Amino acid sequence: MASGGPVVPSRGALRPVDPRRVQITGGFWAQRQAVNGTATIEHCRTWLDRLGWTGNFATTGAGTARRRGREFSDSEVYKHVEAMCWESVRPGGTDYAARLDELTAMIAGAQAADGYLHTAFGRPGQPARYSDLNFGHELYCAGHLIQAGVAAARTGRAAGLLEVARGAADHVCDTFTDAGLCGHPEIETALVELFRVTGEQRYLDQAARFVARRGHRSLPEHEFGWRYFQDAVPVRDGEVFAGHAVRALYLAAGAVDVAVETGDDALLAGVARQFDRTLARRTYVTGGMGSRHLDESFGDDFVLPPDRAYSETCAGVATVMLAHRLLLATGDLRYGDIADRVLHNVVATAVADDGQAFFYANTLHQRTVTEAVPADREQLRFGGGPRAPWFEVSCCLNNVARLLASLGTYLVTEDDGGMQLHHYAPMTVEAAGMRLRVDTGYPDDGGVVVTVEEAPDAPRTLTLRVPGWARDVAAPPVPKVYRPGDQVRLDLPVKPRWTFPDPRIDATRGCAAVEAGPVVMCAESIDQEDGVTLDDIQVDTSVAPQATAVKGRLVQPVERDWPYTGLVDGRESSNPIVVTLVPYHRWARRGPSAMRIWLPIATP
Repeated sequence: MASGGPVVPSRGALRPVDPRRVQITGGFWAQRQAVNGTATIEHCRTWLDRLGWTGNFATTGAGTARRRGREFSDSEVYKHVEAMCWESVRPGGTDYAARLDELTAMIAGAQAADGYLHTAFGRPGQPARYSDLNFGHELYCAGHLIQAGVAAARTGRAAGLLEVARGAADHVCDTFTDAGLCGHPEIETALVELFRVTGEQRYLDQAARFVARRGHRSLPEHEFGWRYFQDAVPVRDGEVFAGHAVRALYLAAGAVDVAVETGDDALLAGVARQFDRTLARRTYVTGGMGSRHLDESFGDDFVLPPDRAYSETCAGVATVMLAHRLLLATGDLRYGDIADRVLHNVVATAVADDGQAFFYANTLHQRTVTEAVPADREQLRFGGGPRAPWFEVSCCLNNVARLLASLGTYLVTEDDGGMQLHHYAPMTVEAAGMRLRVDTGYPDDGGVVVTVEEAPDAPRTLTLRVPGWARDVAAPPVPKVYRPGDQVRLDLPVKPRWTFPDPRIDATRGCAAVEAGPVVMCAESIDQEDGVTLDDIQVDTSVAPQATAVKGRLVQPVERDWPYTGLVDGRESSNPIVVTLVPYHRWARRGPSAMRIWLPIATP
């Protein structure tokens, strides 16, 4: 049995820590992991069965008349399997061994003799294999199958799934040696990880071919353009991420994997350059990515409308995965900042407290009060609105499930000299020959205490990431020979602070937001005074924000028969009010509501 988590590079500045050696014992993430490991995974299985997506694998020989779900529904079963693999070995997790064996047998039974596996193509009455590379998602689904096989190999669960994955990968390598791409990247990072498990060079070579083929407009032209499929500009030549946000981030992750394993430093630098510019110009304050509903895409530079934010949950998961890979490859701790932001403001926001509903898109401004969604109804609309138990396209919940089940591996890294803590939670960690206990109330409390429980008789460096928003805090100097009982302390200023947007963002000019540590705050209609609507609130940024409220005023609108006037403000009067705030990750958990993060600043 191979060890490790979802990403195990053979080289790089830092090494990931096996998720079995990181136990989150309390705080912000422990309850979320527990809910994910039982309620969310069970909820996903219920819906996969109810809608027939698991049953598709059992309808051998049947055509389109019996198959159910969209062309990419196979991938949801694979992500579900991957999540159960990681959950089964997570310290304190739920062991899904029997469930995994059942699904593995079902998946294996649907595989063709040549390794091909997809339930929407190639059977009687169905389209031919690879007849729709733009939208067929055959290689995309193969990628998720391979990642599930890698998880099976590294956890010792789902016996036989690695062989199924290898069969699918061999078929892909035989079929796409000379040409061909999938409209949705995913296969690239999966093939590299399979290479890392098996040592089979052809998998890495095929992943490198797929990355190199991007950007030459080889896919059929589409109304959204070649950028939508990441096929307009070669990966190494790009300046900023564009097109479909999840596709772009998955491809970037795969390109980093290829670059690391092949020693292609120029490719690695190209991805890092694009990510940096994307963070600087095309990312929401929550860390969310994607501002276009029409094609789920990045907008142009500084086009970041809060009320039209798409910020898909899958894009948040993909951002964490990409940042983690760049962190491992380069050792640059600032990549932990964006992962921290996304985890607390996209991933934590998306899933309901009971783990059985989720946001597909994560708006920053809900103008109208959300409506409750029945617990037994599949939601057809993706953007905006409340959390829903399931969507026609339900890529997000299984994606979050596999991330949370393996979350420990994203918190900590090691190298030959010691250990690096990138994210803070109450936990115990075994890495770099040390055993540590971390006590903290982060993100609500900025105090972090690291206690050494075991250490070698040799110097070790213990590195604690200081977030970019903690500008006046210095990382503690901690290279030394540690003894049991030694402690390292870090105090981060998580008190609320005003945040102002770049003036080039038209949609938020003249507004301010409040952040506390990594957490973005918001005003939710359910908390405000009677008769106060969020559209009529302005805030006074000359007064420091408090933990749950800011000073503001209620500005009464003047009703007219034309919404424009010669007046600067165009409103009648104002009254002082207190604007109540809650963490963004807590919004829409107490019933239907409106919400906004960016608040207009009161004019003198």
